Amino acid sequence: MPQATPKLNAFPVFMRVEGEAVAIVGGGEEALAKARLIGQSSAVLRIVSDAAEPELLAFIATNGAAIHIAAAYDAAHLEGAVMVFAASGNEALDRRVAEDARRLGIPVNAVDRPELCDFFTPALVNRAPVAIAIGTEGAGPVLAQMLRSRIDRMLSPSLGPLASLAAAERLLPKGNARRRFWSDFFGGSPARAMAAGQLSQAHDAAVDLLLSNAPASGHVALVGAGPGAEDLLTLRAHRLLMEADVIVHDALVPEAIVAMGRRDAERLPVGKRKGCHTKSQAEINALLIELGRDGKRVVRLKSGDPLVFGRAGEEMAALRDAGVAYEVVPGVTAAFAAAADFELPLTLRGVSSSMVFTTGHDLKGNSLPDWAKLAISGATVAVYMGRSVAAEVAGRLIEAGLSPDTAVAVVENASLANRRRFHGTLADLPSLEVRADLTGPVMTIIGDAVAGANFERSEPLAAHRHEGAAQTAAEGAER
Repeated sequence: MPQATPKLNAFPVFMRVEGEAVAIVGGGEEALAKARLIGQSSAVLRIVSDAAEPELLAFIATNGAAIHIAAAYDAAHLEGAVMVFAASGNEALDRRVAEDARRLGIPVNAVDRPELCDFFTPALVNRAPVAIAIGTEGAGPVLAQMLRSRIDRMLSPSLGPLASLAAAERLLPKGNARRRFWSDFFGGSPARAMAAGQLSQAHDAAVDLLLSNAPASGHVALVGAGPGAEDLLTLRAHRLLMEADVIVHDALVPEAIVAMGRRDAERLPVGKRKGCHTKSQAEINALLIELGRDGKRVVRLKSGDPLVFGRAGEEMAALRDAGVAYEVVPGVTAAFAAAADFELPLTLRGVSSSMVFTTGHDLKGNSLPDWAKLAISGATVAVYMGRSVAAEVAGRLIEAGLSPDTAVAVVENASLANRRRFHGTLADLPSLEVRADLTGPVMTIIGDAVAGANFERSEPLAAHRHEGAAQTAAEGAER
């Protein structure tokens, strides 16, 4: 026998309260919480209390739709209300309020007393005029709030104004055309313009969409996936992943982050690892243009921040030249994640007030880059992808005048659970080159500010310094 579908003991509804009175009986925290909740609506709040606490009085003073009845409770205070909240914290008074409300035919909610409730107040996600209510039939308020927080993160702050714009558009096509219109409206250029705060452009885009039978044009989002940990992805990045038709991702982006996109989204790996390029940059540019011209919503997912060694400049230039719309969504770059792993101040008052982002390969030329002068003058230097040239980086900086005793912090797999941390000095840095066990991305931070880091959970680089020197000497002898 198939199991019966569970039945709801409380049915969720939305009650019209515009201009109507909602009575709240109580003067403490419970009453304030309900006042704040109902204050998100256009109802008139009638707060009954002869001893309201200062915070509730402050709320009433700043809310033009709140009326304070500073008197002992009487059943007459409920008359004409469409809802009543018994929020006094006193069981006998709350029970009296509930009984009076029922006698007057008014639905009542008694805070933390489910046996007295005609209805339960939900956890509310407010994107007026859109609202999402989450209820647990009077039980499990913590669970409801957790769900509310998760849904709140998923919905763009611009959803409310966008929904208001949608309500103003009346000449909608029918059938499949109607469904396509709404899909393009909430996922296309009107939504993007509204998210950018461009109300007039959003309206114009909606009108263009309404008058045109053509589907919305494609769009490419260059999105920073962060250093690896899924919970460091930005809310905007997550929303775009959930809307994407195609996810074009680099090799260093973890599968767990790619999987945060729509389940039916096409996933195209185009990653470039050292010595192994699945696609050239020109091929990636051409792919993004083709997908955009086909009307696809594309997320180009890049490790870290797309504008920091992510070659986003080349992709943006190609998309601009091709007339394909795009946007950039920043991410947490690896230097910031590595610094957080070490509790390391990248700038430190009186020690370092500037910072340099570079790659180890910047020091492979015959002349020092301009930033090397900043390093010598005290800037904190973050070196990306520098493990294989660590000896050259250290040697060139020491030769240029940076002290061999300058503090160094190294993180493999920054932000991830399997990260490893190492610390030492610039003189110790060459030992990284012979560390075959370091297979993940390595971030190196150099500078006097590094001395302020927490080294309790890191391993000294000096432990491998002599081992590395011996191996280098052996290799030289063999040659």
